[in-house]
Amino acid sequence: MYEVLNNSILRSWEEGDATSLTVYANNRNIWRNLRDAFPHPYTLEDAKNFLQMVLSQDPETYFAIEVEGKACGSIGFTLHADVERVSAEIGYWLGEPFWNHGIMSEAVMFMTPYAIQQHDLTRVYAVPFEWNTPSFRVLEHAGYQFEGRMRRSAVKDGQITDQLIYAYVV
Repeated sequence: MYEVLNNSILRSWEEGDATSLTVYANNRNIWRNLRDAFPHPYTLEDAKNFLQMVLSQDPETYFAIEVEGKACGSIGFTLHADVERVSAEIGYWLGEPFWNHGIMSEAVMFMTPYAIQQHDLTRVYAVPFEWNTPSFRVLEHAGYQFEGRMRRSAVKDGQITDQLIYAYVV
């Protein structure tokens, strides 16, 4: 996939993205808002392992966010099986120098209908941690609705926290 947005480009990941990925992903402020599968510190080896995984995906569900010619973020979705096969969870992150420029809102607004159309989904959802207000704003700007709070449902950085459920439903 290759899609030009106003402030960025969404494209498939490439092997040559490892160095740029390491530079932007190695950030505690990013790690704190993601699942523990996203390591911190984030090393070149982590980037290579991630790229090996996403480059072998079929179907492709993780994409690079490119700004100023560099892969500086990621957006993707996890498809579900069995009775939840009409749902997917969206996830994303962006290098801190590019925060507050509307880039992630644009990416989510493009990726949501893409996922729905490509995979015959009826629902795409996200579960940000209760402290991640910027993520709430991104989701709301992209048309997601707040559905509820899962109290004390996760642990991150040694802290038990709530997760909020936001969904885009067709």
